[in-house]
Amino acid sequence: MLQIRAKLIYNKNITGNFFHLTLRAPRISGKCLPGQFISVKVNGPNEPLLRRPFGIHKVKGSDMEVLYEVVGRGTEILSQRKAGEYLDLIGPLGNGFDLGAFSGSRASSSPVIVAGGMGVAPLLFLAQRLRGLRASSPKLRTEVLIGAKTASSILCEKEFKNLGCDVKIATDDGSRGFKGYVSGLLERGLNTGRRPPIVIYACGPRLMLKEISRISEKYNAPAQASLEEHMACGIGACLGCVVNTKKGFERVCKEGPVFRANEIIWG
Repeated sequence: MLQIRAKLIYNKNITGNFFHLTLRAPRISGKCLPGQFISVKVNGPNEPLLRRPFGIHKVKGSDMEVLYEVVGRGTEILSQRKAGEYLDLIGPLGNGFDLGAFSGSRASSSPVIVAGGMGVAPLLFLAQRLRGLRASSPKLRTEVLIGAKTASSILCEKEFKNLGCDVKIATDDGSRGFKGYVSGLLERGLNTGRRPPIVIYACGPRLMLKEISRISEKYNAPAQASLEEHMACGIGACLGCVVNTKKGFERVCKEGPVFRANEIIWG
C-alpha cells in the first residue's frame, strides 16, 4: 500500500452519469491485482470530504483506469477534475480475486464473470488478467454475463469482447438479450448440464450476489463475490464497512472486497 500523487490523464463522460478516468501511477499499477481498489482524495482544500474508493477497472503499463458513476458530491467533484491535474490516492487496497482455480488439477475449469450494473467496474481487469492466463491454458474460456436495467445502460460490452470473452446480456425490461436478472441468465446456462467445471466471479448489488451464492451452491460451482459497501477510511481502521461472515464480522476494505460467496451470511 502506497500513498502517491497520480497524474490525471483522462476523465471523460462515456454515457449518462458514467465516467472513465485514467491515472498515471507507475509505483502502484504494477502491484495491482484484479478485485483490489484505490482510495482517492477527490475534494479541494475547502471541502473536507472523505476519500472515495474505486475498483481498479483496468491496468495498462503505468496507467490505471477507473470506471465510476456520479452519484453524490464526491463523484461530482471528481467528474470536474481535468487532465494534467494530480490526485492524491492510496493503493492498492484490499484482497482481490483468487485465480488459483486455473492451475493444477482444476486447470480445465472455465471462468464465468457475472456483472450487475456498475459491478462491471472491477471485472474488466479480471478478464484482462484471465486473458493473460490463456498462454499457458489454451482451453481456458471466459464467459461474461452483463446485467443492466435496459439496453441503454449496458456497460463495457465492447471492452470484454475485445479481450476475447464470450459476452451474454440480460436486461430487466427485455430490451436486449435475456429478459430478467443476470442471475437468471446464469442459472439458465447452468441448467443445460453440458458445462465443464466453472468458477464464478461476481460483482453487483447485494441482492444479486445473494442469488449468485444460492445458485453456486445449488450447482456446486465455487463463487467469489466482490462486495459493494460504503467505506470511510478504506484501510480497515474505522470498522464502517463490516459484513457478517461465517468467521464473524469482517471488513470489506481489508479482508475483502472479494469473499467466497458461501462464507457470507447474506441474511
